[in-house]
Amino acid sequence: MIFAAGLGTRLKPLTDSTPKALLPINGKPMLEHVILKLKDAGFHQIAINVHHLGDQIINFLAANNNFGIQIHISDERDYLLDTGGGFSIRKISYVVGATARRAK
Repeated sequence: MIFAAGLGTRLKPLTDSTPKALLPINGKPMLEHVILKLKDAGFHQIAINVHHLGDQIINFLAANNNFGIQIHISDERDYLLDTGGGFSIRKISYVVGATARRAK
């Protein structure tokens, strides 16, 4: 799971209009670097939580065809969970269970 829901308060004013996960590093958004590293490591599906300016992250993923892997969005735009909330057993089991049900 990639945690991309934070407010990015320590990076203000950069994060006033761009979510932290989409801030560029060496010309590419940080999120792209992480997704490609996971893909290169053999991951075929990942979960990403979104909150602050989450629509930008969702649109970025769609514009890049989810980088050719299955990406599950944990949409927390209406409320922000802490790190433990984003990584709850219930949420992870839902993602894994939904994928297992589709594979049958």
